[in-house]
Amino acid sequence: MTDPTDYDAVDFFRDNELVADPYPYFDWLRSRCPVLREPQYGVYMVTGYEEAAAVYVDTATFSSCNSVTGPFPGFPVPLEGDDVSEQIEMHRDQLPFSDQIITMDPPKHRDHRHLLMRQLTPKRMKENEEFVWRLADRQIDEIMGAGGCELIADYANPFTLFVIADLLGVPEEDHEEFRRALARRPGNDAVGSTKDVMSHNPLEWLYDRFGRYIGDRRHNPRRDVLTALATTTFPDGELPEVIDVVRVAANVFAAGQETTVRLLGTSLQFLGEHPDVQQLLRERRELIGDFVEEMLRMEAPVKGDFRLARRTATVGGVDIPAGATVMVVNGAANRDPRHFEKAADFLLDRDNSREHLAFGRGPHSCPGGPLARLEARVSIERFLDRTAEIRISEAHHGPPGARRYQYVPTYILRGLTRLHLELTPAGAG
Repeated sequence: MTDPTDYDAVDFFRDNELVADPYPYFDWLRSRCPVLREPQYGVYMVTGYEEAAAVYVDTATFSSCNSVTGPFPGFPVPLEGDDVSEQIEMHRDQLPFSDQIITMDPPKHRDHRHLLMRQLTPKRMKENEEFVWRLADRQIDEIMGAGGCELIADYANPFTLFVIADLLGVPEEDHEEFRRALARRPGNDAVGSTKDVMSHNPLEWLYDRFGRYIGDRRHNPRRDVLTALATTTFPDGELPEVIDVVRVAANVFAAGQETTVRLLGTSLQFLGEHPDVQQLLRERRELIGDFVEEMLRMEAPVKGDFRLARRTATVGGVDIPAGATVMVVNGAANRDPRHFEKAADFLLDRDNSREHLAFGRGPHSCPGGPLARLEARVSIERFLDRTAEIRISEAHHGPPGARRYQYVPTYILRGLTRLHLELTPAGAG
């Protein structure tokens, strides 16, 4: 194994040695330059806060066609010249996930995002919130009797799956079918795996299911969310093809669940490791929102997003050639000491924690950010309501100071594969 202190020799994208703790590597990159070309694959790593924000908002210069794949498998043809925009448009369909909204550029991205935002109305979010509170209690009911749980499989995965299903209007009688069909060992098929070969379309089951829902609602409309989704039009009034609506729904389902699972895992891990913070939140529930924001800053569920430079550009004083792959490293930008004081420390009273880039920035900022915040806040509050103490299981993770945790083996996602907790019920003893 490569010496982890020899960062020049580290293969961030293929090796697993930085999976458990990538932050020293991110700090090393930023200390050399907030925009630095890593030596293995020539990816420009953007680790500075201001530089990262600049890339996110500049959709005219940076394409999202490779946003979830980065350097692999690479662009299908050599990119040449000072402006490769035409070449991107000619060949982008050959890239993995090219049919997903996260890889689209304006104006197509704007039109497809419109389909999604028409569903995330304040009224719909309020209706979904009522379900989220009921669901949290229901899922905790399933685990409290055992005195402990494996949070990811027993709570986070089913909880986030059912929340997204409800938001998109999946009939409640179909929820368990979704749970069975989408059950998997955490991290086995994570996007950006350091080991697995990526498939072109990993969402076949969701495509099929939502395709049937949307097709049915267009022929047999009802007074439900799926009908609203099926009948939403593009900004110009044109009714989308069924597949366009299906892709938006499937992407929201898959991406929204995965990232929120990681947020829940790191949040409950932190509370288990820091009894003082846990007790403070028990006494002052109004601080839970601030806790969630600081967790998003410290442990962004997405380490970073990729962009492809359309034309030669300069970011942070560094020239980036057209055709270059750029990684906007959220996990590094969120710890940039130029923007966040004591950036490596968890500060519950930090006044600018909400400025983090965990959900990106600009046109591609995560539309599910408010929902992820809600799911985390509700889950934390309900776990505190239902328990007298939340502890890390030493039998599974070892004693304090010598913990053993496993993280999703991917260069994109950041989070635990498992988290075993011991739970003392409220009022026990």
